[in-house]
Amino acid sequence: MTQHLPYSVLDLSPVPEGSTAQDAIRNTIDLAQHAEGWGYHRFWLAEHHNMPGIASAATAVLIGLVAQATRTIRVGAGGIMLPNHAPLTVAEAFGTLATAFPDRIDLGLGRAPGGDGAVIRALRRDPMADSFPQDVVELLDYLGPERAGAAVRALPGEGTNIPVWILGSSLFGAQLAAHLGLPYAFASHFAPEQLEQALSIYRERFRPSPWGQKPYAVLAANVFAADDAGEAAYLRTTMQLAFARLRTGQPGKLPRPVRDIDAEIGAQMRQAVDGALRISAVGDRERVRDQLSRLVETYRPDEVILTGQIHDHTARLRSFEIAAEAASSLPPVRKAA
Repeated sequence: MTQHLPYSVLDLSPVPEGSTAQDAIRNTIDLAQHAEGWGYHRFWLAEHHNMPGIASAATAVLIGLVAQATRTIRVGAGGIMLPNHAPLTVAEAFGTLATAFPDRIDLGLGRAPGGDGAVIRALRRDPMADSFPQDVVELLDYLGPERAGAAVRALPGEGTNIPVWILGSSLFGAQLAAHLGLPYAFASHFAPEQLEQALSIYRERFRPSPWGQKPYAVLAANVFAADDAGEAAYLRTTMQLAFARLRTGQPGKLPRPVRDIDAEIGAQMRQAVDGALRISAVGDRERVRDQLSRLVETYRPDEVILTGQIHDHTARLRSFEIAAEAASSLPPVRKAA
């Protein structure tokens, strides 16, 4: 059996230098509306806190705004950092979204805090607590079939059976997703080191469950596309510079691109950043298609989710448009019948 590979968007609602969070939210909604027209399967937003360059801290709220402004594209979290929240609260928030927008809401769950120690304290988290697997199971119970005799029910939420995903950048998430029989998305767009091993563990150990009868793995990749390959490389310097600043404890708004990235961050830092961001496709349509094709051939994902931190919104739209053209022309993926 053959099927075309679904392609999706992961958006951090970036706040570029010279703009505001209001601009970022407006641009996120605009991107989602365009992505729907370009054939993207889903549009995910991620929870980050205390980051001047990211406007998706209140992720469920922004998902609601995007879902309201679109008609058919799936909208969800990639992801909600579950240790920051009580499972009941998440179930109620996403149950409300799923009730308002039936069969369109996804819930990806991460284990990281989405911020530093100060954020953990501000969120009233216990930094020593790690009950992620138990919290995932509790959340699945809230969203599953009616629990009439339960002392606590998620209302709305109960019976919505929202697709729940495990997100990860290590082997822990792969093992948990396999154990629970849940779909799995690997954060290879910034942490590719254990990608191959994680996908292998997930597929080998997957146990069928009420939420999935076979493994479903998503590969995350950066994309920086333009009509000219040189322009695409120039656009990528925004992400290189942002990542370097994050690694040196200087996060800020999304930087403007530069012509000489080595002059800005040094060749050694650029090599480290490029290593972390190596699951990327950069160039014009044909080059992006070739690079995506190689990634798909190597890792055999069931879906690719594309992200790209680009300073200029018009250029970002064009990048995702070209990426959609490239992804939609990939050869069909052959799966077992």
